[in-house]
Amino acid sequence: MNEMSPDGYTTEDGRKIGGVVMEMRNITLRFGGVVAIKDISFDIREGEIRAIIGPNGAGKSSMLNVISGFYHPQEGEVWYRGARRPAMKPFQVARQGIARTFQNIALFDGMTVLDNIMTGRLNHMSASFIDQALWWGKAQREEVKNRRVAEEVIDFLEIQNIRKTPVGRLPYGLKKRVELARALVAEPSILLLDEPMAGMNVEEKEDMSRFILDVNDEFGTTIALIEHDMGVVMDLSDRVVVMDYGKKIGDGTPDEVRNNPDVIDAYLGVAHD
Repeated sequence: MNEMSPDGYTTEDGRKIGGVVMEMRNITLRFGGVVAIKDISFDIREGEIRAIIGPNGAGKSSMLNVISGFYHPQEGEVWYRGARRPAMKPFQVARQGIARTFQNIALFDGMTVLDNIMTGRLNHMSASFIDQALWWGKAQREEVKNRRVAEEVIDFLEIQNIRKTPVGRLPYGLKKRVELARALVAEPSILLLDEPMAGMNVEEKEDMSRFILDVNDEFGTTIALIEHDMGVVMDLSDRVVVMDYGKKIGDGTPDEVRNNPDVIDAYLGVAHD
């Protein structure tokens, strides 16, 4: 990575990363007497793949929930595209162009793959109830456009052969891919992935890694992800922030983080001189 500037930086493979699009400033989150996040600051830059890692219980998912608007921190500020973001509900954050997947799959098992994916287009639907009931005018045009986007994502993620299959019949790895598709049809500028590789075998992880890189490369989507597989994190990420017991203990390139003594201590539980 070249030296970072306010306008961005160039990765070792020649990709251009832009300026700061989101910034977490001194975030503290408490649940009663338990401090889940303690005074953490970091930023996410346009077009990069930013990983958030740490041992179990480090506060990673809580941080992703702050970014997505599900949790509101007691202290600190979230800045998005140069403006302080007020307390917002998740659907309001989604309308700003931030989509996410979940650690535990959150799909509708009785609905087909296509219908599940179409639910990701809700923020792009504005036709009235009457128009939708009659399927006329604006509602018809919206339906055609939304289905076109859904079919493009289905082709992109190579799940054409299961588009009419109820999600409940699918194996775990394909369900994860359907959840990614539902997030992508929202056409997000920032995509939040909560443990996208969890529970997958080696082949499924390779496929998901390829799709994540393709989303970032072809769509220019900024990605923030939580992942426990360190091999995946180090291969995919441009920069990594490391949490442990709610605190930030490392932040930098994969190589910088890999050689950080505090990070080694957190993962291996060993002391250094």
